[in-house]
Amino acid sequence: MAGPFDRFDVYEYDVLVIGAGGAGLRAAIEVAHQGSRVGVVCKSLLGKAHTVMAEGGCAAAMGNVDPQDGWTTHFMDTMKGGKFLNNWRMAQLHAQECPDRVRELERWGAVFDRTPDGKISQRAFGGHTYRRLCHVGDRTGLELIRSLQDKAVHTDGLTVHMECTITKLFTDAEGRICGAFGYWRESGKFVVFKTHAIVLATGGIGKAFRVTSGSWEYTGDGQILAYDAGAELLDMEFIQFHPTGMVWPPGVQGILVTEAVRGEGGLLTNSEGERFMKNVDPERMELSTRDIVAKAIYREVKAGRGSPNGGVFLDISHRGADYIKMKLPSMYHQFKELADVDITKGPMEVGPTCHYFMGGVKVEAESQMTNVPGLFAAGEVASGLHGANRLGGNSLGDLLVFGRRAGLGALDYLQNTPARSELTEQMINDAEADMLGPMQRSEGECPYAIHKDLNKTMESGVGIVREADGLKTAIEELKTLKARAANVKVEGSRVFNPGWHLARDLHNLITVSEGVARCALQREESRGGHTRLDHEGYDDYWSTVNSIVKKAKDGTMEVGTQPLPQMPDELKQLFEAEKK
Repeated sequence: MAGPFDRFDVYEYDVLVIGAGGAGLRAAIEVAHQGSRVGVVCKSLLGKAHTVMAEGGCAAAMGNVDPQDGWTTHFMDTMKGGKFLNNWRMAQLHAQECPDRVRELERWGAVFDRTPDGKISQRAFGGHTYRRLCHVGDRTGLELIRSLQDKAVHTDGLTVHMECTITKLFTDAEGRICGAFGYWRESGKFVVFKTHAIVLATGGIGKAFRVTSGSWEYTGDGQILAYDAGAELLDMEFIQFHPTGMVWPPGVQGILVTEAVRGEGGLLTNSEGERFMKNVDPERMELSTRDIVAKAIYREVKAGRGSPNGGVFLDISHRGADYIKMKLPSMYHQFKELADVDITKGPMEVGPTCHYFMGGVKVEAESQMTNVPGLFAAGEVASGLHGANRLGGNSLGDLLVFGRRAGLGALDYLQNTPARSELTEQMINDAEADMLGPMQRSEGECPYAIHKDLNKTMESGVGIVREADGLKTAIEELKTLKARAANVKVEGSRVFNPGWHLARDLHNLITVSEGVARCALQREESRGGHTRLDHEGYDDYWSTVNSIVKKAKDGTMEVGTQPLPQMPDELKQLFEAEKK
């Protein structure tokens, strides 16, 4: 007799990891090392993760170049960079554990640049007191992914499923994770994963914006899979617009220009040749934090002092051709091949690009578990470590530290949750019907038109600067877009059908965009990656709370606040001592 799942591919794992970037691979490796079976699902191909965009380095207080550096200084820099909205415990764990995770990565085969005495080299980056970024030229993220990928494929008990999109997380009557549903992007066939612990590591939301450094995978999948399963989202208003993305030619607009260019001495100037950062942060200049530099560039362009193509100039040519080709080989080739600009001879044009999402799934610091039992999140999809603004270089350490902790947290949960529920046929049927809807409609709108309008809405009303009227307009437009997306029609079969893929992505993109817009309207102040023209400066109340988003029983979005976790006295004293 045929079983209820016979028409699907079915896999069963102790832990399922969704996402194969740095956080996902590190979580999966930890699970497998502990002797459990782990499946890794990636939307694209293994190795094609956004982690490669973290080019400049991994921040770790190893003291190889500046011996006075230590975890306490790294912790303080992270808290100050995040405008003290960070989860202090996550910032502490990150600063304390990053050096061990970097050394571990080196043992697994990562080849870092070296100091003359053979130690891992470290460079300066914005917001960091000391030279702290362990690097591999300007392609550190690529080396991290290469090393983790090599470790993963040689680890027993770890299976990778490529070109697979997860569309639904299943929970039982008690709200606990019991599986996931998805489809193979090539064939369109549905797949069921039986598991009782899931680690989300799906990255950010970049494709909500037109100009972004993120690739096509960045559609808010993990955030909304968690939200739909009952998880809370934290600080959704905080989006990092990296100050330096390519602005010309149009086909490459938004591609990242690593902060390592400024770390190696690059100078920012406006059309009048002025180093305008002296008017904003005269002490740190180009090495100020990303939120400050991005807004400074925005102001220069708005004031009519921008470059010919709507950015500003970034010049590293004074460092000499040999130095640039040694320290910044990827940037040299990127501009030469994509923009026909030789950065060893003259400046490049750069401008802000949507780069990183500080908001995301709310997690516990130690275990990375959400408020949904059995559901964990790590990396950019999670929130808490970076507060209102992420320091450059902290993302790779985040992946390593909290990817590992998420894997351990999932195993600990399984060991302490012996009674578990299984998937039901009704769960699977409902998930299947939801995916088939766009193909069964006789009429409806094209998904690409809706995505284009979403980009316009977000960039005009919820971009690098915001105000109440624009946010309210955006929220109303998002309601319309949501209704349009619910009736989208897709032509063709399920076999590698990009329109069908986008039809599903629209649900995630529009929902996550609504969370961003509603939280941005709620936070009546300017802080980090959130700038309100009608509420400039910090507000005392908003210094004490995080924003919270959750799905109400009627399916609507609830937005509120929760008190900021209180830092213990021994850590508060670090900042008090600094003032003396």
